[in-house]
Amino acid sequence: MPIRNDLVLEDTTLRDGEQTPGVAFSKETKTKILDALLAAGVGSVEIGIPAMGGEELEFIRSCVDRQDEARLVVWHRGVRADVESSLDMGFKAVHIGLPTSKGHLKASVRKDRSWLLATATDLVKMAKDRGAFVSISAEDIARTEISFLQEYAGVVHEAGADRLRLSDTVGLLGPEAYGERVAAVGSAAPIDTQCHAHNDFGLATANTLAGLKAGARYFHVTVNAIGERAGMADLAQVVVALKKLYDRDLGIDLTKLKELSLLVSRAARHPVLPWQPVIGDNVFAHESGIHANGMLRDTSTFEPFPPEHVGGERRYVLGKHSGRALVEWALEQQGIEPQEDLLGRCLDEVRAQSIRTGGAVSQEDLADIYKKALAEAGV
Repeated sequence: MPIRNDLVLEDTTLRDGEQTPGVAFSKETKTKILDALLAAGVGSVEIGIPAMGGEELEFIRSCVDRQDEARLVVWHRGVRADVESSLDMGFKAVHIGLPTSKGHLKASVRKDRSWLLATATDLVKMAKDRGAFVSISAEDIARTEISFLQEYAGVVHEAGADRLRLSDTVGLLGPEAYGERVAAVGSAAPIDTQCHAHNDFGLATANTLAGLKAGARYFHVTVNAIGERAGMADLAQVVVALKKLYDRDLGIDLTKLKELSLLVSRAARHPVLPWQPVIGDNVFAHESGIHANGMLRDTSTFEPFPPEHVGGERRYVLGKHSGRALVEWALEQQGIEPQEDLLGRCLDEVRAQSIRTGGAVSQEDLADIYKKALAEAGV
């Protein structure tokens, strides 16, 4: 099945992302992140959990008058008073979190499936009667029988739910199994589904794409893939993959991805790994002799797309794996026209210095290496 053309990205950095252990965003920080998400073109944002109260509730209240800027979704437990409180504040989009697996029902909410179906029906109907966009979860779908997922989907659709979030709550599914569940729900009820994939096995992005290929319309992401345990599907990775690999443009300003990543990284106090896809510092960095040699002739040889597409910068790194072509190029960047017969000597010293220091060699250090080589050669 081809990926549909009416996809809706919903960012949950401010809700599920902030549930990263040890991360706590102030009202001011959450406002800055929301501003940045909207500036990047994100049209749907899950903003937080009103039941937490305190500064979290202050931030959520401050968002009521911003609902014309994007769909702002508030998250709730399956508790009628919680949902009613958000509707009373004036929110037009609510999410209701409910588990569907027997294990989660027993251990988390201490209820059975009869309670689940009755509660889901009651809450959805109440919120729809008040004119809200209603999203509801099927949590822990990996350990929920497909037949019950289908039954549940039919019940919440009949009650009027606008979408069903299929949450692989502990990341137990592979892409094939996740896609199977999305397709099974789609065959059982005409309700929009939303991918919500956790990254415990490093498959959140793959599972999200598999779910979209199986017919899901909505999907969740977070900036820098932050979230509980191993995190979630990464906003930058999914958006760029959809655009570059599947020809689905979601209207996100890709040039703002790096800036957005840095903002959230600072707020969460967690640095982004240099090899993080799309926005990591090494994504457009080149050291290997063969790679750099090719890149200096044609930048498409070892890059899937230009760095400027996503707000990144290309770097050439001098180090243990560099070759003569990069040494020559780096010297020329310093205004030096190197002698051909000294390049090998310079390269040997670059590699040796890189090993001694355990890292890269700067262009300024290379210039000093070349000057020393000139002197030793009696030039």
